[in-house]
Amino acid sequence: MKVIELNASVTESNDRDADALRLEMKKQGTLLINLMSSPGSGKTTLLSETVTDLKSEMKIGVMEADIASDVDAVKMESYGAVSIQAHTDGMCHMDAGMTQRALDAMGSKGLDLIFLENVGNLICPAEFDTGAGRKVMILSVPEGDDKPLKYPLMFRESDALVITKIDALPYFDFDLEKCKERAKALNPDVQIFPVSAKTGEGMEAFEDYLRREVEDWKK
Repeated sequence: MKVIELNASVTESNDRDADALRLEMKKQGTLLINLMSSPGSGKTTLLSETVTDLKSEMKIGVMEADIASDVDAVKMESYGAVSIQAHTDGMCHMDAGMTQRALDAMGSKGLDLIFLENVGNLICPAEFDTGAGRKVMILSVPEGDDKPLKYPLMFRESDALVITKIDALPYFDFDLEKCKERAKALNPDVQIFPVSAKTGEGMEAFEDYLRREVEDWKK
């Protein structure tokens, strides 16, 4: 299992680099998804279940971006994903140059779907284009339904919103419909998937979304 140390890109043309990477991945037929959320939102658990459910249908890679440790990458590898740990040298996000280096180190050819599990926070990852074909954010029930009001950029930037840990709804003051309304007010086109990776509720709908997006990306 590889671990790669990354420093922030010094280029001032991140958007250009991101566009070039996106085009490269499109030609290759590999959909890269930038997965963004706060720490503890359930990203790794969601990915574990997703990889387990889809690995017989498609070849999946996972890039785990974090400041330190390789715990998550080892876990993803054990579930059947091609995996790499990307240490960001203290940076709170990935940019296009860092993503490109991680993809090169992991080896992306032959993969249908790659998840970039970005560094956990709701600010920086939304501000930097990684070159991903799709942006998906995760919001967990314990975080509260007011997050669209506090971090609007990430909700505006995301193609899909996965609301995790819905099995915990009875125990938290989280209004699911109000959260959906707030997210839609910021981004009318965002697709919303309430799920529980623990019970499996909602996972089929989210995985069907991934299947469609991979299929569309390859056209």
